[in-house]
Amino acid sequence: MFTMDCDKFKNKYRIDSARAKWHDYDDGFYFVTICTKNRECFFGAIKNSEMILSEIGKYTEERLQMIHDHYSYAEIPLWVIMPNHIHLILSVDSSKLSHKKRNIPVSIVIGNCVDETFPETSLRTEHATATQSWLSVVIRQFKQSVTCFAKQNNIEFLWQTRFHDHIIRNQKEMDLISEYIENNVRKWEEDCFYINP
Repeated sequence: MFTMDCDKFKNKYRIDSARAKWHDYDDGFYFVTICTKNRECFFGAIKNSEMILSEIGKYTEERLQMIHDHYSYAEIPLWVIMPNHIHLILSVDSSKLSHKKRNIPVSIVIGNCVDETFPETSLRTEHATATQSWLSVVIRQFKQSVTCFAKQNNIEFLWQTRFHDHIIRNQKEMDLISEYIENNVRKWEEDCFYINP
Protein backbone atom coordinates (compact mmCIF):
# COMPACT_ATOMS: atom_id res chain seq x y z
CA MET A 1 0.00 0.00 0.00
CA PHE A 2 1.30 3.45 -0.91
CA THR A 3 1.46 6.04 1.89
CA MET A 4 2.69 9.61 2.00
CA ASP A 5 5.91 10.35 3.89
CA CYS A 6 4.92 13.51 5.75
CA ASP A 7 8.46 14.14 7.00
CA LYS A 8 9.22 15.41 3.49
CA PHE A 9 6.60 18.12 3.93
CA LYS A 10 7.62 19.69 7.25
CA ASN A 11 8.92 23.05 6.05
CA LYS A 12 9.69 23.20 2.33
CA TYR A 13 8.58 21.21 -0.67
CA ARG A 14 10.54 19.93 -3.64
CA ILE A 15 13.84 20.73 -1.96
CA ASP A 16 16.49 20.91 -4.69
CA SER A 17 18.85 18.48 -3.02
CA ALA A 18 16.14 15.80 -3.01
CA ARG A 19 15.82 15.82 -6.79
CA ALA A 20 17.34 13.02 -8.83
CA LYS A 21 20.63 14.20 -10.32
CA TRP A 22 20.35 11.62 -13.12
CA HIS A 23 16.97 12.92 -14.36
CA ASP A 24 16.20 16.19 -16.19
CA TYR A 25 12.46 16.30 -15.28
CA ASP A 26 11.57 17.01 -18.90
CA ASP A 27 10.03 13.62 -19.70
CA GLY A 28 8.20 10.99 -17.70
CA PHE A 29 5.41 10.56 -15.20
CA TYR A 30 5.46 12.38 -11.87
CA PHE A 31 3.46 12.18 -8.68
CA VAL A 32 3.14 15.81 -7.58
CA THR A 33 1.84 17.19 -4.28
CA ILE A 34 1.10 20.90 -3.87
CA CYS A 35 -0.01 22.24 -0.48
CA THR A 36 -1.65 25.44 0.70
CA LYS A 37 0.12 27.79 3.08
CA ASN A 38 0.06 26.44 6.64
CA ARG A 39 -2.21 23.64 5.38
CA GLU A 40 -5.24 25.93 5.47
CA CYS A 41 -8.36 24.37 3.97
CA PHE A 42 -8.86 26.88 1.15
CA PHE A 43 -10.11 24.33 -1.40
CA GLY A 44 -13.22 23.25 0.50
CA ALA A 45 -14.24 20.54 2.94
CA ILE A 46 -14.90 16.82 2.99
CA LYS A 47 -18.38 15.82 4.15
CA ASN A 48 -19.70 12.26 4.09
CA SER A 49 -16.62 11.12 2.13
CA GLU A 50 -17.25 13.72 -0.60
CA MET A 51 -15.08 16.72 -1.41
CA ILE A 52 -17.18 19.90 -1.50
CA LEU A 53 -15.14 22.46 -3.46
CA SER A 54 -15.01 26.12 -2.48
CA GLU A 55 -14.94 28.82 -5.17
CA ILE A 56 -11.14 28.67 -5.34
CA GLY A 57 -11.36 24.87 -5.31
CA LYS A 58 -13.66 24.91 -8.35
CA TYR A 59 -11.35 27.27 -10.21
CA THR A 60 -8.36 25.07 -9.34
CA GLU A 61 -10.16 22.06 -10.82
CA GLU A 62 -10.91 24.03 -14.02
CA ARG A 63 -7.23 24.92 -14.37
CA LEU A 64 -6.16 21.30 -13.88
CA GLN A 65 -8.58 20.24 -16.63
CA MET A 66 -7.05 22.83 -18.99
CA ILE A 67 -3.36 22.05 -18.48
CA HIS A 68 -2.99 20.21 -21.79
CA ASP A 69 -4.72 23.08 -23.66
CA HIS A 70 -1.94 25.42 -22.57
CA TYR A 71 0.97 22.98 -22.49
CA SER A 72 0.93 20.51 -25.39
CA TYR A 73 3.68 18.48 -23.74
CA ALA A 74 1.85 18.00 -20.42
CA GLU A 75 -1.16 15.97 -19.35
CA ILE A 76 -2.75 15.25 -15.99
CA PRO A 77 -4.57 11.92 -16.26
CA LEU A 78 -5.46 11.76 -12.56
CA TRP A 79 -5.74 14.20 -9.69
CA VAL A 80 -7.52 14.84 -6.42
CA ILE A 81 -8.20 18.18 -4.77
CA MET A 82 -8.20 17.86 -1.00
CA PRO A 83 -9.12 20.63 1.48
CA ASN A 84 -5.53 21.83 1.86
CA HIS A 85 -3.51 20.11 -0.87
CA ILE A 86 -3.59 18.59 -4.34
CA HIS A 87 -2.19 15.28 -5.53
CA LEU A 88 -1.76 14.71 -9.24
CA ILE A 89 -0.04 12.55 -11.78
CA LEU A 90 1.63 14.69 -14.43
CA SER A 91 2.90 13.31 -17.72
CA VAL A 92 5.58 15.32 -19.53
CA ASP A 93 6.53 14.52 -23.15
CA SER A 94 9.05 17.04 -24.50
CA SER A 95 8.88 15.43 -27.96
CA LYS A 96 5.59 17.32 -28.36
CA LEU A 97 7.43 20.66 -28.15
CA SER A 98 8.23 22.50 -31.37
CA HIS A 99 11.72 23.19 -30.03
CA LYS A 100 14.26 21.49 -27.81
CA LYS A 101 16.45 24.27 -26.47
CA ARG A 102 15.49 25.80 -23.17
CA ASN A 103 16.58 29.30 -24.14
CA ILE A 104 13.87 29.55 -26.81
CA PRO A 105 10.85 31.52 -25.55
CA VAL A 106 7.77 29.52 -24.59
CA SER A 107 4.43 31.36 -24.67
CA ILE A 108 2.51 30.92 -21.43
CA VAL A 109 -1.10 31.99 -20.94
CA ILE A 110 -2.35 32.25 -17.37
CA GLY A 111 -5.92 33.35 -17.86
CA ASN A 112 -6.60 37.07 -17.83
CA CYS A 113 -4.25 37.72 -14.96
CA VAL A 114 -1.54 40.32 -14.78
CA ASP A 115 0.64 39.62 -11.78
CA GLU A 116 3.54 41.49 -10.19
CA THR A 117 6.19 39.37 -11.89
CA PHE A 118 5.24 40.40 -15.44
CA PRO A 119 2.88 43.39 -15.09
CA GLU A 120 3.05 44.43 -18.72
CA THR A 121 0.99 41.63 -20.27
CA SER A 122 -1.26 38.67 -19.57
CA LEU A 123 0.19 36.71 -22.51
CA ARG A 124 3.66 36.20 -21.16
CA THR A 125 6.86 34.91 -22.63
CA GLU A 126 8.61 32.62 -20.21
CA HIS A 127 12.27 31.74 -20.70
CA ALA A 128 12.97 28.32 -19.28
CA THR A 129 16.51 28.22 -17.99
CA ALA A 130 18.96 25.34 -17.87
CA THR A 131 17.94 24.66 -14.26
CA GLN A 132 14.20 24.80 -14.88
CA SER A 133 12.42 21.69 -16.12
CA TRP A 134 9.20 21.56 -18.11
CA LEU A 135 7.65 19.98 -15.00
CA SER A 136 8.57 23.08 -12.99
CA VAL A 137 7.24 25.42 -15.69
CA VAL A 138 3.81 23.74 -15.66
CA ILE A 139 3.45 23.62 -11.88
CA ARG A 140 4.70 27.17 -11.35
CA GLN A 141 2.35 28.63 -13.94
CA PHE A 142 -0.58 26.58 -12.63
CA LYS A 143 0.04 27.89 -9.11
CA GLN A 144 0.34 31.47 -10.38
CA SER A 145 -2.95 31.26 -12.29
CA VAL A 146 -4.82 30.11 -9.16
CA THR A 147 -3.18 32.82 -7.05
CA CYS A 148 -4.07 35.42 -9.65
CA PHE A 149 -7.74 34.33 -9.71
CA ALA A 150 -7.86 34.59 -5.92
CA LYS A 151 -6.43 38.13 -5.99
CA GLN A 152 -8.82 39.25 -8.73
CA ASN A 153 -11.79 37.94 -6.76
CA ASN A 154 -10.65 39.01 -3.28
CA ILE A 155 -10.44 35.41 -2.09
CA GLU A 156 -8.08 34.66 0.78
CA PHE A 157 -5.58 32.15 -0.58
CA LEU A 158 -1.88 31.28 -0.41
CA TRP A 159 0.22 28.34 -1.61
CA GLN A 160 2.96 26.70 0.38
CA THR A 161 6.33 27.53 -1.16
CA ARG A 162 7.44 25.01 -3.79
CA PHE A 163 5.99 21.54 -4.34
CA HIS A 164 6.95 17.90 -3.94
CA ASP A 165 7.48 15.55 -6.88
CA HIS A 166 8.26 11.86 -7.20
CA ILE A 167 9.39 10.21 -10.43
CA ILE A 168 7.05 7.30 -11.19
CA ARG A 169 9.47 4.61 -12.30
CA ASN A 170 7.26 1.65 -13.22
CA GLN A 171 3.72 0.31 -13.54
CA LYS A 172 3.62 -0.97 -9.97
CA GLU A 173 4.33 2.53 -8.62
CA MET A 174 1.78 3.99 -11.03
CA ASP A 175 -0.88 1.55 -9.79
CA LEU A 176 -0.15 2.22 -6.11
CA ILE A 177 -0.13 6.00 -6.54
CA SER A 178 -3.31 5.92 -8.63
CA GLU A 179 -5.05 3.89 -5.95
CA TYR A 180 -3.84 6.33 -3.29
CA ILE A 181 -5.21 9.32 -5.24
CA GLU A 182 -8.55 7.64 -5.95
CA ASN A 183 -9.06 6.76 -2.25
CA ASN A 184 -7.67 9.97 -0.76
CA VAL A 185 -11.02 11.69 -0.08
CA ARG A 186 -12.50 8.58 1.52
CA LYS A 187 -9.45 8.23 3.78
CA TRP A 188 -9.14 11.92 4.65
CA GLU A 189 -8.99 11.36 8.41
CA GLU A 190 -5.99 9.05 7.92
CA ASP A 191 -4.17 11.59 5.71
CA CYS A 192 -0.91 13.10 6.96
CA PHE A 193 -2.28 16.53 5.94
CA TYR A 194 -5.54 16.01 7.84
CA ILE A 195 -6.77 18.96 9.88
CA ASN A 196 -9.77 18.53 12.16
CA PRO A 197 -12.32 21.18 11.11
